[in-house]
Amino acid sequence: MKFSHIQAFPEIFSTAAREEQILSNLDGYLQLQQVYKAAISEITTKLTILDEEFRYRYDHNPIHHMESRLKSPQSIVLKLKKKEWDISIDSARRNLTDIAGVRVICCYISDVYRIAELLLHQDDVLLLRKTDYIKDPKPNGYRSLHVVVQIPVFLSDRTERVPVEIQFRTEAMDIWASLEHQLRYKSSLNVPDDLQAQLQECAEELANIDRKMLSIYKHIQSMSPKE
Repeated sequence: MKFSHIQAFPEIFSTAAREEQILSNLDGYLQLQQVYKAAISEITTKLTILDEEFRYRYDHNPIHHMESRLKSPQSIVLKLKKKEWDISIDSARRNLTDIAGVRVICCYISDVYRIAELLLHQDDVLLLRKTDYIKDPKPNGYRSLHVVVQIPVFLSDRTERVPVEIQFRTEAMDIWASLEHQLRYKSSLNVPDDLQAQLQECAEELANIDRKMLSIYKHIQSMSPKE
């Protein structure tokens, strides 16, 4: 991503002069972006290696696919403002743990926990926070396993330990979360209570499908001839 002119973000620069600090220092933001992109690359490489090992050893790919994102400059400013933190590159580095995000879509619930556990047991991965919305779903029905880890990024002149937020979920959980997000955040209308109840029902139905598919998978695995 390249920024050739400060007017690339007119909606931010028109709000307050103080907020310009995080974006007027374009070199600072580009450096931050490079470091957090490297952290994403480190995490996705680790997960890809685990997935490939499972394919060779167990003839099973636990990871269906992965997605990643870097928090936009606008989102960084808005979150710093919401938390009433100083608006600066240093403040973003110091306070935000979700600038870099990776979403890991797994085939089965057991894959979610197995892959997350293996990643967290690697020597250079430090767990900062873990929230299990699968065992304890949010009131709206949202399910996912969230972990925030810190990993080293080796640069030419230094090593930085960078936080990355990782969401582990099944395909069913991801479908529900994507559709719910569109309904709740992409619509200008408030979702009525009865429709919210239906969304919760859909989340539970998909969770039941996840459990049934895992049961079927385990049964088929038990029928496979042992080597």
